Amino acid sequence: MAFPTAVNNQITDSVTQANVQVLGTSPAIAMGNLYQATAQALANAAHNATMAQQQMFVTAQAVTTMGVALLYSLDTASTGLSTKTILGGGG
Repeated sequence: MAFPTAVNNQITDSVTQANVQVLGTSPAIAMGNLYQATAQALANAAHNATMAQQQMFVTAQAVTTMGVALLYSLDTASTGLSTKTILGGGG
């Protein structure tokens, strides 16, 4: 309890105990805030990784489609050029 003052001792003791309680719970609250902030940051990192993976798959699918279209067009172009050469009598 605090030293005797002009204020009622019960009031002084109540305020002192409240201050001690705040100081006692501060480390636990600080650690809770740290854990919550860390969890939020990790969740954001996982979300960003998922979005990047989805975008990569979309790009890979577009590249595959264009590659297959190019392979099909090469055969058509070479066939057309050879047909023109044979039928046209030259290049």
